[in-house]
Amino acid sequence: MCCLLPVGCGEAQAFPEDSTMARIRERGVLTVGIKFDQPMFGYKDPASGRITGFDAEMARLVAKDLTGSERNVRFVETVSRERENFLSQGVVDVVIATYSITQKRANRVTFTDPYYYTGQDLLVRAGDSTIENVGDLEGKTVCTAIGSTSVDRLRSMIPRAKMEIVDAYSVCVPALVAERVDAISTDDTILLGLLAQHPATLRLVGKPFGREPYGMGVRKDDTVFRDYLNGLIARWLRDGQWDRAYMATIGVSGVTSDSS
Repeated sequence: MCCLLPVGCGEAQAFPEDSTMARIRERGVLTVGIKFDQPMFGYKDPASGRITGFDAEMARLVAKDLTGSERNVRFVETVSRERENFLSQGVVDVVIATYSITQKRANRVTFTDPYYYTGQDLLVRAGDSTIENVGDLEGKTVCTAIGSTSVDRLRSMIPRAKMEIVDAYSVCVPALVAERVDAISTDDTILLGLLAQHPATLRLVGKPFGREPYGMGVRKDDTVFRDYLNGLIARWLRDGQWDRAYMATIGVSGVTSDSS
């Protein structure tokens, strides 16, 4: 049996009755794991409570396609180390949270095709001229998040760097400002969001290393849902919806888009 779901005005798409898409449609709400502390990708405004950013816009586009309205989405805060658990335990339907695709993670979840690419970079104090590239981290203390690919890359590239590993990148910022750590390292677009909140006291080194593909994560072996999401991503890249979401979020910073 099939369930008819709205995909556009006057159109309907049939999904298997036992599919994730059909269950979301019946429920009427898409549940998404997302970051709450990453401006430009996933950020919860402390005043309004609204979740903003590129990942949030991607989630709203999925909700609109499945339920008919982008408002039918419930965001659940998902820190890096809990993303796989939230999927396996059914806490969320999908994780859209600056989720870099790696083989290790793919052993526990199923990823879509990449919807964004980024590079790793460094955020330092504005007055600190001792760090101009990743090689300058020798003997320095670097803050990054547990469960992120940034940790492994830093350890392999700069084994003598001291690692301050925390639950969320927002914890790194006050530590950097207070000189308890020397740098924050993660994806450059995440760092740009943090920089936007402290433009006078911090600076981006601007020499990215490595390349990270972001994917949407779904429960392991849910290939039907994965294939559906891949179709959406391909459509958004063709019809301009990806570009509009980008320009309303990351594009505000002036960063050049990278979807391929």
